[in-house]
Order: sequence, then structure tokens, then C-alpha cells
Amino acid sequence: MREMDFKMERQGLLAEGDKVNISEGKLPSSYYYTIEPALAMSANFVSRERLTTREGVVKSIERTPRGFYATVVFDE
Repeated sequence: MREMDFKMERQGLLAEGDKVNISEGKLPSSYYYTIEPALAMSANFVSRERLTTREGVVKSIERTPRGFYATVVFDE
């Protein structure tokens, strides 16, 4: 099991227990992930930290002073 946090710009886009599909984006020296259709985005990860699966389940949603964060669990 692997957990990853995704930043959401506004509340109500996802709910706990939702199954989500993930797309991978590539930068010159790292990768990032987006919950489709562009609901939330991850931080950047180096090659050795890449996801091997593209489906996950929303474990929790947290509101912080910096915005909303969804924690997604992956079978890895």
C-alpha cells in the first residue's frame, strides 16, 4: 500500500471512498500525477518514486490553511 497527497483548489471535488484514475506528467527531471479529470495534483517525484498503478481510492480529505488535500491509497 502506498499513500500520496493531492492538492485540490476547492472543496467538494472528491469524497472519501471515491475510486480515482491517475494520469502521469513528465518534467525534465521528475514526474507528477493528476487525478482525472484535473481534480487534484500531486507534488513532483523523482524516477525511483514513480507510481506503477493508475487507480486508487480516496482515503481522506483535509482542509488546511494552504487549501484542500486528498490522500489517495494505491495497491503498490
